[in-house]
Amino acid sequence: MNQDDRLLITDILSQQTEPIDRMELLIATGILEIEHFNRLVSQMEAEGEIIIIKRKKVALPSVVGCLRATVVRQSKHFLFAQPEDPDHEDVFVNASSSKGAMPGDLVMLKNIRDSEKGPYGEIDKIIRKGSRIITGMVERERGKAGKAFVIPDNGFAYSLPVVRGGELKSKNGDKVKAAISFDQKEKKIVARIIHIYGRADSARVCSDAIIDANGIPSKFTVAVKHEAAVKAAEPITEEEIAKRLDLRDEPIFTIDGADAKDLDDAISVRKLPDGWELGVHIADVSHYVTPGSRLDESAMDRGTSVYFADRVIPMLPVEISNGCCSLNAGVKKLTFSALMKLDEKAELVDYRFEKTVICSRVRGVYSEVNALFDGTADETIREKYAPVTESLTAARELADILKAKAKQRGELEIETSELRFVLDENGVCTDVGTRERGEAEELIEQFMITANRAAALYAKSAGIPFVYRVHEAPEEDRLSSLSEIAAACGFAVRRIKTGVHQTDLSELIRQASQTKYALLISMQVLRTMAKARYDARPLGHFGLSLADYCHFTSPIRRYPDTSIHRILTDLVSGVSVDEIERRYGEFARESAKISSDRELRAVRAERDAEKCYAAEYMTSHIGEIHHGLVSGVTNRGIFVCIENGVEGFVNLAQLEDAFFEFNGTTTTTDRRSGESYAIGDNVLIKVISASVPMGTVDFELYKGTIE
Repeated sequence: MNQDDRLLITDILSQQTEPIDRMELLIATGILEIEHFNRLVSQMEAEGEIIIIKRKKVALPSVVGCLRATVVRQSKHFLFAQPEDPDHEDVFVNASSSKGAMPGDLVMLKNIRDSEKGPYGEIDKIIRKGSRIITGMVERERGKAGKAFVIPDNGFAYSLPVVRGGELKSKNGDKVKAAISFDQKEKKIVARIIHIYGRADSARVCSDAIIDANGIPSKFTVAVKHEAAVKAAEPITEEEIAKRLDLRDEPIFTIDGADAKDLDDAISVRKLPDGWELGVHIADVSHYVTPGSRLDESAMDRGTSVYFADRVIPMLPVEISNGCCSLNAGVKKLTFSALMKLDEKAELVDYRFEKTVICSRVRGVYSEVNALFDGTADETIREKYAPVTESLTAARELADILKAKAKQRGELEIETSELRFVLDENGVCTDVGTRERGEAEELIEQFMITANRAAALYAKSAGIPFVYRVHEAPEEDRLSSLSEIAAACGFAVRRIKTGVHQTDLSELIRQASQTKYALLISMQVLRTMAKARYDARPLGHFGLSLADYCHFTSPIRRYPDTSIHRILTDLVSGVSVDEIERRYGEFARESAKISSDRELRAVRAERDAEKCYAAEYMTSHIGEIHHGLVSGVTNRGIFVCIENGVEGFVNLAQLEDAFFEFNGTTTTTDRRSGESYAIGDNVLIKVISASVPMGTVDFELYKGTIE
């Protein structure tokens, strides 16, 4: 196979310390077709995976001092390229050695040297051009014929001139999409506006631009929508039900947010004399989204649903996500169930996976279930949940033990401050707060983790291709940074080093939990972690302290879940392991890679949009005084988080008669007055400005008192 041959070539070259002869490489691979070998080597060179020297010798780029990298930032006179090797610093490249590369381009770096300010080098070639489409804000020079510029949202550290005639009808302050190119005559990058979103001081408009800038498809094609409508209209036949385990008489129910429309998971719990039976019943998306269909191709390309304050961009059309696959109460639905047995200590002792049909008894809501648990539910709520009261009681008892077990094994309980936005009828942000998780949310989370773990154990024991959710142990340099910051805050850090166990990090979080450093330590532990991702190998999940884990429970909104449903469907149907390997070996690797990439894209877009909405809210609160907590310290100033969860920056460098010096970890001190600010300090601030297009909020320190 082509992919296997590429991996073989890479593996052989990785064992070499210098370039080897091309014919020697051919013999080492055992590839019999010379044309195939030559074509493969040419492809790999074009993509920067290998270097060919004088058409005779072959090597990995690193062997000859080259690096594949992506251009991430650019000014008029230089740029920075980020190597694919995560341990390598960004490389400085002078504009004269840039070969016309722009942000987003994949390039090959050469002649990399170290300097006092970091590594610098030259661009050997552009391997693959990035998008030449950017988003940004229009800025016009004063006067009727004032020249237009685009201030890019990302990548560029300067404004790009708009070519004459390329302004459309843009006005100063408009959010726009622009095509960029390199003007050979002027020797500079120029822009041509191709779309006007609207005013840049609107977070909704900025979100439109963020979606485009990240390449997130926001509309389904006519063909995909038609296929979804046809699939959604298919009746559930008696013939199909006969193939499945019929659970329609079981007290199964869902629990979701009040505004959720894509209900993809339901639960059932029964208390036994020696433990519990836990059923996690997931919408059978793979029944409707079949391999090779337009729906499947679209879902893989999207990878995940993306969530913004004013909208959801779904992975699947609403006919599927909110229609045939949503486990609405009182309606028979096709599901894929994880049926598990747990003993008195909530140890998973047995599990099986079955294609099922269910009929949810109750459409549960987190806030209502939390009210039942804390005793504040009214009679209407108690009557609503009467059909599943016994199951709910057993579920609560089981969840409590699962939570205790998770804590015991070292699952990291990281405190975060996820923001919640309230918008008016025009989509303008009118309120901001932090999201709260109650007992019901934690209950569902523990049951989903249990089902995900069972699915991973099932696949691993069967030896089939699979898509695992993996989270690797922290690297040494990140642990060192965490240790330094934690020590500066006064915490014991003897165990925070290479080989750290999850319980050691949990203990650090526990130590900080009742101090002013609680959020800081949680966030620093989070930054210490590798990013969770998908992989075809069972590498374990450090954060959950589980050796085997996957994502099985949300196939409506995550493609990796849909992928493993498809694989497990064949397994439970009796397809041989060899045949499953043939069908899904390459598919599992591809799904893992694409799903990881799309998840990063979604997280980046969601984060950028949140900043715009937070800034939009704060534009109505300029001049207000707030209590705040110092959440970060830099050599320029301090970050402060106020009561509603919004974070802003205080530029200490602008203070008169002050010279603040950052100690590199948690504190900055004025060398003249001795006044200092440290992470965790309580301060008063005044809101002085907020930029919606930039997603920034600026504060200044307030020395008075709040009346």
